[in-house]
Amino acid sequence: MNIIHRFDQGAEFETDERCHIVEILNNGEDPDCSIAQARVEPGVTTCLHKLTGIIERYVILSGQGEVEIDGDHPVPVSRLDVVVIPDGVTQKITNTGSRDLVFLCICTPRFRQQAYHDLE
Repeated sequence: MNIIHRFDQGAEFETDERCHIVEILNNGEDPDCSIAQARVEPGVTTCLHKLTGIIERYVILSGQGEVEIDGDHPVPVSRLDVVVIPDGVTQKITNTGSRDLVFLCICTPRFRQQAYHDLE
């Protein structure tokens, strides 16, 4: 099992969800958790979606935004806020600032594409 997983900004890819992702840790060696960095550009709202069988946490690293969880009113988020998104609950986040909104996505168990459901 790898002890250190190096961050590689060059591995960033754009998703249909309207954000950019770098997978930091997501493999079968550690099925209990995955970690990715997400980046949302100013003025952009990610697609409404949900994950089934996975609890997700956003750890805001920089920027500011508003998160909508389970259809509730948008809630402002900023640096070092932690957003907990329960299994099967709808979610989206909007960058309300003038610079990129960057956050970690920590999933337990690890993120798998088949758990992702686009609701738009």
